[in-house]
Amino acid sequence: QVHLVESGGGLVQAGGSLRLSCAASGRTFSGPVVGWFRQAPGKEREFVAGISWETGATIYPNVKKGRFTTSRDNAKNTVYLQMNSLAPDDTAVYYCADGMNPSSSPSTTRAYAFWGQGTQVTVSS
Repeated sequence: QVHLVESGGGLVQAGGSLRLSCAASGRTFSGPVVGWFRQAPGKEREFVAGISWETGATIYPNVKKGRFTTSRDNAKNTVYLQMNSLAPDDTAVYYCADGMNPSSSPSTTRAYAFWGQGTQVTVSS
C-alpha cells in the first residue's frame, strides 16, 4: 500500500483554474488506473478522471466536457488534475485513488483500495 497526498486545492472565482497534485510515497502507484474523485457535502463520491500509470492513457466522464485533464510524471510518482473553467458546482473535496481492481470499472469508488486525504476546492460565483 502507498501513501497518497493531494495538494493544490483552494478558493477561485468562477471561470478560474486550479491544478491538483497527487503524490505517492513508499512505492510507485499500483495499477491499472489512478483515479480522481470528488465529493460535495451530502453527495456521493463522483468520478472525475482516470489515468493509466504505465501508458498515460486517460478516461473522463462525459459531464466534464473537456474542462478537466489528468496527467502523470512517473519520475516524480505524481499525478495531476488540471481544472479549467471552474463553476460553483465544482466545489468539493477532491481525492486521488490507487490500487484499482482490474476486474472493476475505474469509475466506481469500490474499485480502489487506497485513497488520499483529499484537498478542498471552492469556486465562488
